[in-house]
Amino acid sequence: MRNKTTKNKAISKSTDGFIRVISGQFRGRKLPVKDVQGLRPTTDRIKETVFNWLMQDTRDANVLDCFAGSGGLGFEALSRFASNATFLELDPSAAKQLEQNISTLKLINAQVKHTNSLSFLEQKNINTPFDLVFVDPPFRKNLAQTSCNLLEINNWLNEDALIYVEVESDLNTFNTPNNWLLIKEKKSGQVFSRLYRRQTN
Repeated sequence: MRNKTTKNKAISKSTDGFIRVISGQFRGRKLPVKDVQGLRPTTDRIKETVFNWLMQDTRDANVLDCFAGSGGLGFEALSRFASNATFLELDPSAAKQLEQNISTLKLINAQVKHTNSLSFLEQKNINTPFDLVFVDPPFRKNLAQTSCNLLEINNWLNEDALIYVEVESDLNTFNTPNNWLLIKEKKSGQVFSRLYRRQTN
């Protein structure tokens, strides 16, 4: 009987977690995150590095968070006074949690698109292009490469947009559009963090 009770407790135990906003108007706030297969929230250490890179470029930025998952990057940008953010997330429970976190923070400048990020980017953008884009997809599915190409060819980017990309450190072939300049790069464990600036001729 004891073994059965222990087993049931183990099964019912929640594995949901949280992310922490590092700086800005929501500094220290903890936001719930759903336990979704393939979800890999950006660590605090990497987030701190990325937003040190972006220190002068986040305020008033129009932000797109692809494969948003926990929304850690998008919420950090909003905390640092980005003008607005669009979160793209396919998983229903993760998308719902993003909406709940937006409500918790009383944000009126954030929206969630419950959609496949690639399907969204395959459309030609006819609205205001984005100043800052986060591309942090599940690893080993070639999603980063495809996303970057679609961002460029379908008018999603402002002329001098910044694009942050996370890829696995053992990825051998990753090519960005020719007019993207690599301005920052760092390896942290199994993750390569790269920041690009789009240039127009």
